[in-house]
Amino acid sequence: MNLAGQSGDAGSGHLLFANFNQDNTSLAVGSKSGYKFFSLSSVDKLEQIYECTDTEDVCIVERLFSSSLVAIVSLKAPRKLKVCHFKKGTEICNYSYSNTILAVKLNRQRLIVCLEESLYIHNIRDMKVLHTIRETPPNPAGLCALSINNDNCYLAYPGSATIGEVQVFDTINLRAANMIPAHDSPLAALAFDASGTKLATASEKGTVIRVFSIPEGQKLFEFRRGVKRCVSICSLAFSMDGMFLSASSNTETVHIFKLETVKEKPQEEPTTWTGYFGKVLMASTSYLPSQVTEMFNQGRAFATVRLPFCGHKNICALAT
Repeated sequence: MNLAGQSGDAGSGHLLFANFNQDNTSLAVGSKSGYKFFSLSSVDKLEQIYECTDTEDVCIVERLFSSSLVAIVSLKAPRKLKVCHFKKGTEICNYSYSNTILAVKLNRQRLIVCLEESLYIHNIRDMKVLHTIRETPPNPAGLCALSINNDNCYLAYPGSATIGEVQVFDTINLRAANMIPAHDSPLAALAFDASGTKLATASEKGTVIRVFSIPEGQKLFEFRRGVKRCVSICSLAFSMDGMFLSASSNTETVHIFKLETVKEKPQEEPTTWTGYFGKVLMASTSYLPSQVTEMFNQGRAFATVRLPFCGHKNICALAT
């Protein structure tokens, strides 16, 4: 996550970027003075495993799983991508683009470079440009997500700047896979699960989080984060087994949702007044406006975590 636009001194070393690697085993941090990697092998402490001070003003640093391959962008050359072998301290290659690089995503097959109105798809083995998606809707936040699965290697990005449409692109066969009308408001966050078969979405409104099947685009789950206004979802993240989904925002609360399908039980006649009232209430939802019906059917957080601060950009992950 790019922190360069954060107001004030973003902490020690003037942080510019923070992100987890693809399997949530390490944390990358970019700053005015360079970049660092931290191991997430222990829940008790954050162990620094590498530090580089050769490149200043690092606004993007993305590591490929636990390998030595790292993609770097500096504020001093925001249109230039450097791909390096950080353990050897060598540069493998570099590419320049027509506009500022807003995001870089990697998996074992592809490297994606996101500009405000285009996306470049590289073969990660030789870094050749395989395909360019041009004239995308304005995407100043560089919002996009890349599945880490080799077989379901999909890219998701906003299909509109005014409503929450998601474009899903097959990066192996280099063709559009689907368009999902996910929300009424513009998108704020996207995340694939590890299998590449589920996509979580949130809009700028920030109250509802939805999970869709990929590539079909069928809505599988719908969760209500809350009803508080002016909430900005900062990040979404699945656990590696795909059973849990976390959501962080500009509030002090991180929500964790459990993705489980409730098995239908045979209908039983209620034996108490409250049971009868509940049955009538649920039956009546079919006559209510769709917005009200959705609220009855939305799941709530399985667990929450309270942060000691609010109002800052942040990123979450579920490490196991």
